[in-house]
Amino acid sequence: MKIAYLGPKASFTQLAASQIFPNEELVPQSSILDCFNAVKNNEVDKAVVPLENSIEGTVSMTLDYLYDFEVFIETELIMPIAHHLMIHPDNETFEKVISHPQALAQTFHFRYDHFKDIPSQDFSSTAASAKLVSENPQEKWAAIANRYSAKLYGLKIIHENIQDFEQNHTKFIVISKSKENLNLDLPKTSEKTSLIITLPEDHAGGLHQVLSVFAWRKMNLSKIESRTLKTGLGNYFFFINVASEWHHVLSQNAIDEIISLGSNVKFLGHYNEYAFSE
Repeated sequence: MKIAYLGPKASFTQLAASQIFPNEELVPQSSILDCFNAVKNNEVDKAVVPLENSIEGTVSMTLDYLYDFEVFIETELIMPIAHHLMIHPDNETFEKVISHPQALAQTFHFRYDHFKDIPSQDFSSTAASAKLVSENPQEKWAAIANRYSAKLYGLKIIHENIQDFEQNHTKFIVISKSKENLNLDLPKTSEKTSLIITLPEDHAGGLHQVLSVFAWRKMNLSKIESRTLKTGLGNYFFFINVASEWHHVLSQNAIDEIISLGSNVKFLGHYNEYAFSE
């Protein structure tokens, strides 16, 4: 079985993918979009992509592609994230910091306190930034990435654990074309149902009506987030997690009632959430 993930090698997503699929072929992709396209075009069976970070929030691209692509979520894994500042071993100083936008945001205060005047540059992933630094020793660059990246690309860690908050975790999801529930041999923390809901039009009380469907059934929502439909100002879809077991009558009736209100409901799956500790 082939599993796509946001690469390159030693990225946080590869670490998550290797925990979920220790015996499968892992295929690195250059972007989250490439991961979704690989599933769509049957180049791989499944893909592992980041969904949310405890510091910076939802990965907006993943949310948008869950709306755009016909895929389902099979499982979710929470992993601790530790960022390190690394340079080429031939260098002693650096003049620019390169990393993924989320990693730069998660280490903003550290960089502001210690390297306020050194500019930063967004890159496709943390591991890719480490690879770039390793391939360009003539440039005085630093990368923010994990310890595996430093080892793989032969970089020198000059500051460890530079994330602004100790409780830094990222949720990774497995997507595929099938409505499968992937069970893992890891500690289960919860189970949930994920939905994308689009209101028929922007009218007073529309979202309230949808939320009332869950409220009177005492169905707890662990997440609700709006994203623009990119069709005009004020047009949104809503990503919702219902934190409970799937009840064939209760849960399905809730979806049916939302549809009867004129809203569009995209069922992304009912799945388990697991936690991994290094």
